[in-house]
Amino acid sequence: MIGHKHTDFTHPSHSSRLHHIWTGVIGDKLAIMVCAAFIFYCVVGMLAPLIAPYDVNSPDFVDLLNAEIAPYWISADERFLLGTDSQGRDLLSIILYGTRLSLTIGILAVAIQALIGICLGLISGYVGGRLDNFLMRFADVQLSFSTIMTAIVFLALFQTAFGINVYEDLAMFMLILVIGLAEWPLFARTVRASVLAEKQKEYVDAARIMGISKTRIMFRHILPNTLTPVLVIFTIQIANAIIAEAALSFLGLGMPSTDPSLGALISSGFRYLFSGAWWICVIPSVALIGLILVMNLLGDWLRDYLNPRTYKH
Repeated sequence: MIGHKHTDFTHPSHSSRLHHIWTGVIGDKLAIMVCAAFIFYCVVGMLAPLIAPYDVNSPDFVDLLNAEIAPYWISADERFLLGTDSQGRDLLSIILYGTRLSLTIGILAVAIQALIGICLGLISGYVGGRLDNFLMRFADVQLSFSTIMTAIVFLALFQTAFGINVYEDLAMFMLILVIGLAEWPLFARTVRASVLAEKQKEYVDAARIMGISKTRIMFRHILPNTLTPVLVIFTIQIANAIIAEAALSFLGLGMPSTDPSLGALISSGFRYLFSGAWWICVIPSVALIGLILVMNLLGDWLRDYLNPRTYKH
């Protein structure tokens, strides 16, 4: 009987939650459009080497003779649909590669945030006591520092200590690490609040009576029932991580110009915004704004749809 009660409280709720999300997506036109746009960005990013008109790693990709050619609808040059930048690189190709880089940095950085935050939130909420107080006070201190300011200080010190060449080789890794370590408290506090509510329920008491270890109770039984708010935060944080990376790239602390993300493209093109070659900055900006808008809309939809106060299940 105890085992039966325990199973009823865990696995069905997790599967029904996924079914509930899927049902909501196919029944909402906005959700379908947002999901389709997100899938489009992901597919375009992953397939960039296959669908890009030019190979960005080719020695012939940079050609100053083709510098600052306007988009096709202005110049009628069929070689470059979105024009070229100041180095003569095809803008469409580097935007495709830049989208892949921005998405990769955003997703991996948030994955680090989620991994650290979920583990510490589970431990803090389940164990409680002094450990809970220590972890939450540490999280409060961490949240008091701006992500951008923390990243600027850390990345600037790294460049000073190891040189710009070393930094450019490790730029992607450093951005993922810094952004990932900066905002884990958001996940930790959310998971902790859910754990405090879940650990009082009957299925947890049943698991304790059966002699199941604390680690298994936390990760196998409590964690699946705390993932709804985590899913919402994960989606929104990807957008925030992409914005953070773009801001750092704009300030010269992001990806190098030889391997640019969308933020780095905007930074390199900003100087040409009012000199006639506006497309070098504007078109990557539109691509970045569209990506961030899609992620925010998806997060907002998930938050509204999964909130029991605003939606009747």
